[in-house]
Amino acid sequence: MTSDDTVGIHADRVTEWFRANIGGVEPPLRFEIIAGGHSNLTFRVEDAAGHAYVLRRPPLGAVIATAHDMAREHRIISALGPTDVPVPPALGLCEDTSVNDAPFYVMEFMEGVVLDDATRTRAHYDEAARSELGNDVVEVLAALHRADPDAIGLGDLGRKENYLARQLGRWRTQWEKTRTRDLSAMDSIYEALSRNIPEQVGASVVHGDYRLGNMIATPAARIAAVLDWELCTLGDPLADLGYLLNNWALPGEDGPTARGAALAPTAAGGFPSREEIVQRYTELTGRYVSRIAYYRAFQYWRLAAIVEGVLARYLKGVMGTGANTDAFRQQVDGLADAALEMVETL
Repeated sequence: MTSDDTVGIHADRVTEWFRANIGGVEPPLRFEIIAGGHSNLTFRVEDAAGHAYVLRRPPLGAVIATAHDMAREHRIISALGPTDVPVPPALGLCEDTSVNDAPFYVMEFMEGVVLDDATRTRAHYDEAARSELGNDVVEVLAALHRADPDAIGLGDLGRKENYLARQLGRWRTQWEKTRTRDLSAMDSIYEALSRNIPEQVGASVVHGDYRLGNMIATPAARIAAVLDWELCTLGDPLADLGYLLNNWALPGEDGPTARGAALAPTAAGGFPSREEIVQRYTELTGRYVSRIAYYRAFQYWRLAAIVEGVLARYLKGVMGTGANTDAFRQQVDGLADAALEMVETL
């Protein structure tokens, strides 16, 4: 396969890197982009013997500094490998940009299914299995938040204190840099969130995008691997719980509680309720979650800023073509509306 066959891959040079760094690989290699990501690019790599790998690299073109740090992602999954948090085994990191124009890392390909909508959920799991899978999602999240960052070598991954204040500042800056139009609600929400920040109790590894669509599920209704650690940092673990609840849409649900849970796999039914998710998380972690509405409002607002950034990259042409940019705008508007409605209850 030549370097012209797959956008984002210099096949000849990457193949040579695989030959030198990945034990047991048998060229030639076949590269195929995996659909679903809107930030870093993910490729399935298969060698002549049928061995499968995953390669992650930044999007094409200019990116915001620190937003697509391959070495950081590789470090995170390497550190979590020995813990109770299921992640793909990390196999290698390339920081030499002469190989593929940008850093990349390689991990093992994990068998299973990514549940990115309700139709796929119904096709793979009956209601009893969905209940088991939902419980495992919570148990894995609790395992992540119980892991001691210092003990697993991630104690310096980020600042531990004042997570919400830092996140509000970061995503406010991101919004200002990438917004494609004026949306006054985003400013109003930011001000309300800044005035009502809950006290942070302790610090954990925070995934930043914890939802079923970023996991590989097994036929036995268990999580085989949690994916997409690019937004991971240290901070307030309840931010992950709030994000999960926003993406936990129930059958027939609409209105602000369902916005942002586009194509939610849980809408198939059979999953634990949000209340059951919170109760189980509390049992497993001992955390006090009375202000979970704040974290949900924050996560609607934050996701609006993230999606706006994705929209901006598509409009600049650095994420390929064919995206429905109107759908992205509508999602940002819906997320902002949901955040505004929820923040008013604080």
